[in-house]
Amino acid sequence: MVGEGRKPKAVIVGGSIGGISSAHALILAGWDVLVLEKTTSPPTGSPTGAGLGLNSLSQQIIQSWISKPPQFLHNTTHPLTIDQNLVTDSEKKVNRTLTRDESLNFRAAHWGDLHGVLYESLPPQIFLWGHIFLSFHVANEKGPVIVKAKVVKTGEVIEIVGDLLVAADGCLSSIRRKYLPDFKLRYSGYCAWRGVLDFSEIENSETIKGIKKAYPDLGKCLYFDLASGTHSVLYELPNKKLNWIWYVNQPEPEVKGTSVTTKVTSDMIQKMHQEAEKIWIPELAKVMKETKEPFLNFIYDSDPLEKIFWDNVVLVGEAAHPTTPHYLRSTNMTILDAAVLGKCIEKWGTEMLESALEEYQLTRLPVTSKQVLHARRLGRIKQGLVLPDRDPFDPKSARQEECQEIILTNTPFFNDAPLSFASVTSSI
Repeated sequence: MVGEGRKPKAVIVGGSIGGISSAHALILAGWDVLVLEKTTSPPTGSPTGAGLGLNSLSQQIIQSWISKPPQFLHNTTHPLTIDQNLVTDSEKKVNRTLTRDESLNFRAAHWGDLHGVLYESLPPQIFLWGHIFLSFHVANEKGPVIVKAKVVKTGEVIEIVGDLLVAADGCLSSIRRKYLPDFKLRYSGYCAWRGVLDFSEIENSETIKGIKKAYPDLGKCLYFDLASGTHSVLYELPNKKLNWIWYVNQPEPEVKGTSVTTKVTSDMIQKMHQEAEKIWIPELAKVMKETKEPFLNFIYDSDPLEKIFWDNVVLVGEAAHPTTPHYLRSTNMTILDAAVLGKCIEKWGTEMLESALEEYQLTRLPVTSKQVLHARRLGRIKQGLVLPDRDPFDPKSARQEECQEIILTNTPFFNDAPLSFASVTSSI
């Protein structure tokens, strides 16, 4: 129960896109917020992360949060208006078009740039950088949430009291584990090499001339290359950068710690380069080879959860719906989670917090559940893996009707998603 004259307070665990989006939404709802993040400083200006895509709804939500002119977000992102799937002949080293959809209406951004835009529009004092979340408990059943965190610099353990705990701590969420101790992520069957090539100083090189000739719509097109049992992604980011991803089928690795990203050795990178030369056209293989510090993600998701809040503890983003990244949806899902959470809390007020969290759950679960399962299916199709209702997809011999399933705009709730439970029920 919030005391008279005091603003309600939310403690948010996780300072990535989900955490700072939740901070924006809850501040707009009239709450005080405190964000705990284990890294010791904001990643603004850092090359951390890679590319992402923002749909029109996410763009509108972000614009409503940031204290910037309307054109600011537009000017710090790149258009993605075309979704094009190509099939690559690895022997002849040529590719041809499978599908082309010119109605995508996305914007491309670098993770670090988007994080910076969102972070710089928040009061800096709401962040506790260098604080490792340890544990929490809810006092007197539905009383306040008491959170324990360790200060990295001093080793001191502190307690923070809040009226709401927001778990924005990713797909390996430790907060979720308290309520779902037997929960396990599902390994997709493949990993992803990722990289961003900065070509600002090599714009006239043979590598850049070659890739732009091979992929003439770079700067507005999201390219997918499909070969036998694998596929890659290529698109341009602002400030003369190329973002690429290469999905590789392999047995499940041993994941250690709290990240599904692993550091790679020079031998691993060299082997990746050799394999790329065997599979992809030379222009794409060369971009991969010239990229500094590529990294490796292990790709996981989970079956949709049946519940994403308990008492006054709520999950957002990958903590609520771990998903594979196949339709530029993960960041958009996270931003919409935060926006819906804020709207529900603003609508119901502090005294009706449980009703607000119930509406948040009823609004988001039907949407995210369909999207997670669709992304899982799309990934298995593009990787040539087995599905119960169809033979493995062969891009070389695929019929036109088979190819329709890999077009991004066929994703459930692709162009928009409900902001309230009322809009969910009216669409059923």
